[in-house]
Order: sequence, then structure tokens, then C-alpha cells
Amino acid sequence: MSASMSDSSPPLSTVAGAASATPPAPPPIDFDAIPRARLPELLRRMPKAELHIHIEGSLEPELMFALAERNHIVLPYADVEALRAAYAFTDLQSFLDLYYAGASVLLREPDYFDMASAYFERAAQDQVRHVEMFFDPQTHTGRGVDMGTVIDGLMRACDRAREQHGISSGLILCFLRHLSEDEALATLQQALPFRHHLLGVGLDSSERGHPPEKFARVFEQAGALGLHRVAHAGEEGPPEYIRSALDVLKAERIDHGVRCLEDPSLVAHLAALGVPLTVCPLSNVRLRVYGDMAQHRLPELLRAGLKVTLNSDDPAYFGGYLNQNFIETFAALPELGARDAYAMARCSFDASFIDADARAAHVAELDRCFRHCAAETKA
Repeated sequence: MSASMSDSSPPLSTVAGAASATPPAPPPIDFDAIPRARLPELLRRMPKAELHIHIEGSLEPELMFALAERNHIVLPYADVEALRAAYAFTDLQSFLDLYYAGASVLLREPDYFDMASAYFERAAQDQVRHVEMFFDPQTHTGRGVDMGTVIDGLMRACDRAREQHGISSGLILCFLRHLSEDEALATLQQALPFRHHLLGVGLDSSERGHPPEKFARVFEQAGALGLHRVAHAGEEGPPEYIRSALDVLKAERIDHGVRCLEDPSLVAHLAALGVPLTVCPLSNVRLRVYGDMAQHRLPELLRAGLKVTLNSDDPAYFGGYLNQNFIETFAALPELGARDAYAMARCSFDASFIDADARAAHVAELDRCFRHCAAETKA
């Protein structure tokens, strides 16, 4: 190109026209304009994702008894009230004993569909937009239930949730850590015909005495299959279990992880890596990780720069679904404010395994929700 042609060419910004100009960035959210009095309403209506929900732990007593009757199973409780009275957990194991007993009513594909559909109804009320659902196939296959029965029922509920509520979802197959790794490897093999339905694998059940490295081979195989990897660590188990989950299992998220605060170098490591923690406050209190909600160290996790999401874990047993976790946590911890609510809701989308376009759409909706709340308050 000659000098004269270059001099006469219009600026590039005008060649493309106004339509291609980058739109101005929206103003920052004025979190300080949102008073604590508005928080309960905001927590309820803000969009959010749930990344730590055991679907078997959403089985409410009423549905449990209905399924028991349908499947001709006799529960060791006289009625719903007697069952709820048994929810006096002293630790993780006392909960798990009841949890596995409750799962005994799940035998047929409609049972899994009904259980998951009931959860999605509650999730829709809580403005949940995306769910990454844990399920424990060994709890069912060990009773003679076919893997396909479990997955087909859950997937049918996932499809219904997308159609009726616009909730996207994915399944995370969890290995029971109190069982052997050979059993976990066999479970992964049984799940291969359903690989297209699986988002990832996880590790749950009794933490004490069952370190993550016990499952190194099965997590390596899952990674080779292209499955995401997450793991429970640092709830009842020590901080070292969090390190093992990261270093050995290559976990992309740590489920719970609250005991990382006992090791400042681990906190710094988690913050530097940006590994999210899926924290479950009501669960932590009911299982005696903390004496009460006011003792929860969630503010310390946030102030340390860690990526944190709030979740319900096993809501039928622990007294609340996702919004209830937000409401009770913020009520008990007055140092938390609108900025923290936004950070955790935003992290729930950022830490999820959804695609970039879906994530951007959810975050844009979240931003609008907070801007609207701030504008309402100023008006």
C-alpha cells in the first residue's frame, strides 16, 4: 500500500461501523448500597448453582414412606415423626447409618425419578439454575439394583427439570470410600455404558481412616475417560486429605474442605490454585463440625481469598435446601454482606463444569439481580 492510499484510508474504527463497536462496560455493582435488611430477599431471589448435593440425601421422610409402601418395604420407624426424631446426629457416621437405611426404599427406575424430581422442584423455588448432582451407585448395586435403573431414573428427572424449570444438570458418580478401591474400579466399569450421562466422579462416605490416595487408580482411570474429578476432603478428615485429593486424585474441586484453615500453607496453596470449596454450612453444624452456625469459619475462608460456594449436601436430613443454607448462614454471621453473597453465587457458576456461554449468561443474570437490588435501595 502506498503512503497516499494509507493517508486517505478511513480509521479502522469507522470502517466496521457503529454496530461492531464494543459496548460500554456496565457500571460496577454498588454492593455497599445494599443493606443487611435486604439480604434475605436478595439471597432468595439471586440465581445460583448447586455443586454439592447428594441426591439420596434429598429423600424426604414423606416420600421415603411412600416409596416403602409402593415397594413393600417395612421401615424401622413407626411414622414420619419417629423418623425425623432419629435425625439427632453426633457425627458423620451416625448420619450415614440412617442415610443408607433410607436408601433401601429405592428399587425401581420410577423411585429414582420421583426422588430427583422432588429435589428439582425445591431447587427451582430456590432460583437454582444449574445442578451437579452426586449419586452413590454402590449404595444401590450392592442391594441388587442395576446401574442402568439408577441412572435412567435420575436422567429422566434431569431432562424433566430442564424442560419444566430451565435447570441444567449433570451427574457425578461418587465412590464410597469405606469400601475398597477394587469395588470402586468395578463400579466404574459398570458405569461405562452410561459414560455419556456422566459429568464426573467424586469420593464420599466415611472420611476418617480412608485417605484419598486409597483411590488413586480409579481416579486416574476416570481422568483418562475425560471425566471431571472432585472429592470430599477436610470435613472430618485432616487437612492432609485435602492435599492428597489435590496432588494424588487431581481433584478440580474440594467438597467441604473447611479444615484447610488448620494449615495456613494449604490455604495459600488453595488460593493460588483457585481450587473451589463446596461448603455446606447446615451440614457442618448438624454433623458437629461446628457447635453452631455462629462458630462457622466461612468468613475466614472468604477473607483468605478462597473460592467458596454454598450448598445443601443432604438437605432432607440437615434441615434445609440451598436458600435455607444462605439465609441461616448470613443471619448467624453478621460480618457477611452483599459482596460475599455475590462472590459465592458467582463462584457457584465459575466453579461448575458448564460451558463458557452458559456461564456468561448466568453471571449476567446474577449481575442484573444485584444491580436491580442496589438501584431499588437507592430509589
